[in-house]
Amino acid sequence: MDALAVAGRYFGAWNQRDPEAITAVFTEDGTYTDPNVAGIGPQATAEYAKALFASFSDLAFEVESEADCGDGLVAARWRMTGTHDGSFQGLPPTGRSVSLPGADFIRVEDDRVRSVHGYFDTRVVPRQLGLQVLVQPKTVGPFSFGTSTYVSRAPTAPGAVSLTVLEAGSAEHREEVQRRSGEVVREMLGMPGFISWLGVAVEDRMFTITAWERPEDAARLRESPAHGEAMRRFFGPSLARGGQTGVWTPHRLGGMWVRCEACGRMARADADAGAACECGAALPEPPRYW
Repeated sequence: MDALAVAGRYFGAWNQRDPEAITAVFTEDGTYTDPNVAGIGPQATAEYAKALFASFSDLAFEVESEADCGDGLVAARWRMTGTHDGSFQGLPPTGRSVSLPGADFIRVEDDRVRSVHGYFDTRVVPRQLGLQVLVQPKTVGPFSFGTSTYVSRAPTAPGAVSLTVLEAGSAEHREEVQRRSGEVVREMLGMPGFISWLGVAVEDRMFTITAWERPEDAARLRESPAHGEAMRRFFGPSLARGGQTGVWTPHRLGGMWVRCEACGRMARADADAGAACECGAALPEPPRYW
């Protein structure tokens, strides 16, 4: 048994970008493990590879060093390269190149791969693609943590806010809701009266806050094809365990304050108070209301 030759066939299957060849190089009960997946079988490994090939069509591994450690164990240091020309973790193709160093410990048995344990820094590729890499707890005591997305078109004070909450049925459904939300927001950016949108995801709980100039502007969502399709999915047989939506109008909306760069005091920056500080200095551009 030539363990190095079997490891070479394993890397060759990846470099051929051939999921079936990756499956064939494993024993029937072989397993693959890396920081993203744990102990998956040959077929699941092929599906995992297929998803990577869809994101990086020229993905390739260069084995920089390898050693036969005896007893069928091969240690290999490699570098994965590729061009981001397909969707990756919800990110549209950027055309950027990635270069990821890593290492595999490959156990060979009967001229096939019995197991692969891969090690690499999961933050490298997202950072190279311009993604933020955030490490935070899921929960601390009564507090839960998540992620958010924001887009704003106008600095106008809102006359209404539409709020939605949805509880996704699974991780796959969360991804679908996020994708569909992006499609809806792209349409909202062209709607009269739209001010801004904030989306928040905390595990399966998903929220949106949309600011509008007037309450009737929120009704324009009914004209959105993407929103209509999302509603059909919501009321279909899966996607969500439940949800709620509503439109709120301000009971009291305080004016906008901004710090004077000349004297350091906070001053009203809305139209009624004018655009100058009491000290006579012109005020800087105020932040957006929403």
